[in-house]
Amino acid sequence: MRKVMFAMNISIDGCYDHTQISPPDEELMEYFVRLMQDTGVIVYGRKTYELMVPYWPEIAESRDGSPDELAFANVMTPIPKIVLSKTLKNVPENTRIVSENPEELIRELKQQSGKKIAFSSASLLPRMLTAGLIDELLLVVHPVLVGDHKRLFDNFILPENHNFKLEHTQLFKSGVIALEYHKKE
Repeated sequence: MRKVMFAMNISIDGCYDHTQISPPDEELMEYFVRLMQDTGVIVYGRKTYELMVPYWPEIAESRDGSPDELAFANVMTPIPKIVLSKTLKNVPENTRIVSENPEELIRELKQQSGKKIAFSSASLLPRMLTAGLIDELLLVVHPVLVGDHKRLFDNFILPENHNFKLEHTQLFKSGVIALEYHKKE
């Protein structure tokens, strides 16, 4: 059974707006490359998808980026992608759109063999947690307080506690820390 990981860059106060944190340095990009190397499919919400694609595929194609950016673009671009969207109509060849029942999609993907499923939708995270479908939470905390912006766990109501165990931490020279939590069975 495949594992589902949710990875997100956040500020100390939980803001996930990528424009409010510093761009990743070489060391952090290497971390994200390693995550992608262990990923068999990426499931995006529409907003996250539109941040990532076409940005990274264009870097992979144009070769216009730093060596660490190219490494990430080259490993992320060929991974099959699924976009959870009711409004998006067109996507590139290695991507498909799913407009209904994201929980069932994740259940089906988990039953397949292969590498991990990277789930990336802050707005759908509560639904996936409630359904018990997230196996790993990877929170990459940047050393900044943002203030008045959307936070990852704002208005986050779960019908019951979901317990995770801290499995790994990695402190980067930039002061960023990656916290890797696995669901307690």
